[in-house]
Amino acid sequence: MHSFETIETLRARVSAWRRAGERIALVPTMGNLHAGHIALIRRAQDVADRVVASIYVNPMQFNDVVDLERYPVTRAQDCAQLQAAACDAVYLPDAVQIYPFGMDNSTRVIVPGLSEVLDGAFRPGHFTGVTTVVTKLINIVQPDIALFGEKDLQQLIVIRRLVADLQIPVQVQAVETVREADGVAMSSRNSYLSPDERRRAGALYQVLASVRGRWRQRSASDAVDGRVLEQAAMAELAELGLRPEYVSIRGGEDLTELSPHGHIRDQPLYVLAAAWLGQARLIDNLRL
Repeated sequence: MHSFETIETLRARVSAWRRAGERIALVPTMGNLHAGHIALIRRAQDVADRVVASIYVNPMQFNDVVDLERYPVTRAQDCAQLQAAACDAVYLPDAVQIYPFGMDNSTRVIVPGLSEVLDGAFRPGHFTGVTTVVTKLINIVQPDIALFGEKDLQQLIVIRRLVADLQIPVQVQAVETVREADGVAMSSRNSYLSPDERRRAGALYQVLASVRGRWRQRSASDAVDGRVLEQAAMAELAELGLRPEYVSIRGGEDLTELSPHGHIRDQPLYVLAAAWLGQARLIDNLRL
């Protein structure tokens, strides 16, 4: 596996692959890799000839300094996992590579509307950090395809809008959420959970699965009140000891809210949720 810390050396290698007619995939990460990230690498290997993973803990997408300071940095273990997965290259930039004029003076990429609801309402500025760094990484690597996990569904939707709106010549592909045996979506922040909290963390998936079950059990003539389902799920999460921020049924393409009659036209429906358990903020979603 090739390892690069500068744009120039990375681009030289990618250019050589491209001259050989090879298709390039990018898997952006913030490190502290787990099986979900490796699933992204595996899918990338299915759809491209060469796979570049990036590892960069992006300060712009943290609205909480404490969260940034405690985010696990495990570069040696991450590189070992990527090498074991036969990843072709890893890009390990520092802040100067990503923000050459300093983060405060950096050009920002903003996706309005989609970035301001759900997670965006509780993490102001988060998606501006995400879209800015993703734009930079795509420009640096210039891949044919970029892969993102469905666990961060809102992020995926925001990035798809970004790519479409700026007409960036890259295909965005989603990879299904990888879960633990109890349904917990794999996340780097799961390491913040105490053993007891980890045993209780499956409640978020169970509540979302319950919403999905109630939704699917309705008859064709039912006018399901999505707000009632959302509020019931919020109450259930609180009863189970979590601190819910939101449970929301939305369109899977543009995060459109349900109509009063419980419908969204021409796109799949998802239930999305965020809740705190101890010091860990958990997010998850299920397609209805």
